[in-house]
Amino acid sequence: MLDIKMILKEPERVRALLATKNEKCDIDAVISLDEQRKGIIAEAEKMKAEKNRASKAIGEAKKAGRSADADIEALRVTGDKIKELDDKLGAIDLELRQRLLEMPNLPHESTPDGKSSADNVVVREWGAERPKNFKLKNHIEIAESLDILDFKRGTKIAGSGFVLYKKGGAQLERALLNYFLDTNTKNGFTEVFPPFLVNPACAEGTGQLPKSRDQMYYVNEDDLFLIPTAEVPVTNIFRDEILGYKELPIHYTAYSACFRREAGSWGKDTRGFLRVHEFNKVEMVKFCEPERSYVEHETLVNCAEELLKGLGLKYRVLSLCKGDISFAAAKCYDLEVYAEGEGRWLEVSSCSNFEDFQARRANIRYRDHEGKVRFVHTLNGSGLATARIIVSILENYQLEDGTVEVPEVLRKYMGGLERIGA
Repeated sequence: MLDIKMILKEPERVRALLATKNEKCDIDAVISLDEQRKGIIAEAEKMKAEKNRASKAIGEAKKAGRSADADIEALRVTGDKIKELDDKLGAIDLELRQRLLEMPNLPHESTPDGKSSADNVVVREWGAERPKNFKLKNHIEIAESLDILDFKRGTKIAGSGFVLYKKGGAQLERALLNYFLDTNTKNGFTEVFPPFLVNPACAEGTGQLPKSRDQMYYVNEDDLFLIPTAEVPVTNIFRDEILGYKELPIHYTAYSACFRREAGSWGKDTRGFLRVHEFNKVEMVKFCEPERSYVEHETLVNCAEELLKGLGLKYRVLSLCKGDISFAAAKCYDLEVYAEGEGRWLEVSSCSNFEDFQARRANIRYRDHEGKVRFVHTLNGSGLATARIIVSILENYQLEDGTVEVPEVLRKYMGGLERIGA
């Protein structure tokens, strides 16, 4: 959530920055609602002063033995007006908060200009393709020939976009998750294991609500949402709390299943593992003082890169342009791996700095060195999502005999297995 004081102080700057994210927000409505709010508060204060005077007059009249009927009636009328003003104020506060919740974060000055993904900037690349002298298969062909991922039976069980992992596929999935968590904890992250269901306040706090409600699975009977990422429950660990500056920075890593409806994805590539409704991911979440957040952002990206280097996968880092960063992000890097069978880059991680945007929504604060209560900055990054990593491993590590070589860092998690399908 944006600071309303900033909006009121610099409305044209805010309007211009929101436009760079391809968002049209009614800044004038926010300003008008705030003016109405201030007017009602001022009027209510006058009414409360009148109420106090009337109460005092009633007491004096009773002491003097005079009739207080007129003052009592005036007190009743004033009380009714105050209640009416309070009701109006409550309605305006609700509308104002709703408008602020629908307003995206402002891009940081270092976020590249641009209107779409075509304008994203490649920051760096690492690794090389693994030369092969045979016809490459894509991950679907490999998975079916080795019988390690069953898309048809996954569809039978839960519908399209769900996958059944089998044999080496299930082992590979578990190995990746363990490798990610072990590496992240080695790098100073504390492991947590959160619920996979959250209440609406949590989803609102991280920015999924109200913007992306149609992308989330909802359990009506319990008013709970299945999480689209562990970022949601982990960020909300400190919702409505005040931390001490000595506690910061806080680094958490967490595994979770992730559930996304992918509403509106028709026409996009939904083959195999490229776009699914349920997948597994290890998340990295940071809470820090504002002055450190962009240093923390760079180290967050480095942690995700370390995981890819360990797997020996060719990857690149992109700085997303203003028109392509997410609703809540001020700056974002995407990490993409190259899948040789698909012949293209696949996103496997997004590392975002939200500054105080999520903290304002979730009311996450800290007390600084001078005792002043301020909002923390929050960051998160995938470290990593498994689905497209599996695509890349199957395609990049495929061998001529149809088997798949297991990356060396994963072998200890797979009982020493060197090849899937051997």
